[in-house]
Amino acid sequence: MDANRNTFTILAGRLFDPSIEDFVASQVIVVSKTAGLIVDVHDYTTGSVDIDLRHLTVLPGFVDAHVYMFLHSYSETSWTDQLTKESLAERTIRATVHARKTLMAGFTTVRDLGTEGAGDADLALRRCLAGPDPIIPGPRYFCANRALVTTGSYGPKSSIHPHSEGVEGITGAEVTDGIDECVKAVRRQVGAGVDWIKIYADYSVRSRVASVSPAIGARAMPTFMYSEIKVMVDIAHALGVKVAGHAKTVEAVSNLLKAGANTIEHGSQMYKDASLMDAFCNSPSTIWIPTLAVYYEMRHNSPQGWEDARTSFQRALKMGMDNISCGGDTGPFPHGDNALEMKLMVRLGGWKCIRPINWKGGQNGTSGDNDIWFGNVKAGWAADLVALEGNLEDDFEGTLDRVSFVMRGGKVYKLDGKAVQDV
Repeated sequence: MDANRNTFTILAGRLFDPSIEDFVASQVIVVSKTAGLIVDVHDYTTGSVDIDLRHLTVLPGFVDAHVYMFLHSYSETSWTDQLTKESLAERTIRATVHARKTLMAGFTTVRDLGTEGAGDADLALRRCLAGPDPIIPGPRYFCANRALVTTGSYGPKSSIHPHSEGVEGITGAEVTDGIDECVKAVRRQVGAGVDWIKIYADYSVRSRVASVSPAIGARAMPTFMYSEIKVMVDIAHALGVKVAGHAKTVEAVSNLLKAGANTIEHGSQMYKDASLMDAFCNSPSTIWIPTLAVYYEMRHNSPQGWEDARTSFQRALKMGMDNISCGGDTGPFPHGDNALEMKLMVRLGGWKCIRPINWKGGQNGTSGDNDIWFGNVKAGWAADLVALEGNLEDDFEGTLDRVSFVMRGGKVYKLDGKAVQDV
């Protein structure tokens, strides 16, 4: 590259254009060195380019809309042990490793939906990942900080003090009850700097009876009342922050949908109510994140969970639902395996669901790392790109695993299948 030029060029052999949802051959992508933005995209005729990817398929960087950067695989360590036996320092160091693995897998943007007992560490991690020269390599990072739960519903739970919240002061989320507390919690979290508010609209509230009644102990049931959910959504929106809602049951999904939540996570039992699914299909302002991957990974311990998730997803496709996005609930299964969600969606018939969705961080032209538009390959958008060896239409899963090139914010992190040495 010419050090005196303000831009450099990339030749894409096949470029996926989200605007037309199709591939375009031989495209030159012009990138600004200083802004990390795409300056132009045009047909290639002849001449030299700075980065030659003519043998690869180029796409906007992938997005995982549901991760837990401060968790690692439950097959290594249980959720409870991670929260109660791993120090904040260890969990933060692990998060930096997870960030790098995520980026090298081609995921240039993620949304972290809670630190799960790691307090405000995600806010600091976001700063470390931001800017033209981030302290550590990783994806564009949006965070929800401390998810909101009701009294008694979440863990970890003490076996000695059953009425206490958490263990030795460690709680997996922020407890809040009633309209006034809900309003204060949302305002406080927005003031702390969250990108999203996360609400647990249902959960296995009666988990303490699992030893004598496993079915009741594992059953998800609504937590917050509709009035509480509605006020949290309204306050967040008034302050310019979006809301993600955890929900599996029909009632919880319905409450979130009616309240205007921006995304609904899981929704595995939606198939039990056709009218609810129809309403969801006709609510384009709310996106469904089905998190198929985590259900699939946990299917041996919870076969019904996977069956519910699969059934809801396939039924939604038959009904024509396309307000669906990819988020695997990555963390309970390994970081770097984020593409499993896309693979499962395609296996189950959902090719359209894996198209890049424009998860806009803010408005064009601003200087903040998370203010830049991303998820498309056109002038003014983030130069977040991934290039794969193979043809997605012929070998979708195999091609996804062959990530040869990764760029985030105009900076190359992976080239010819290998991490660039200075990152």
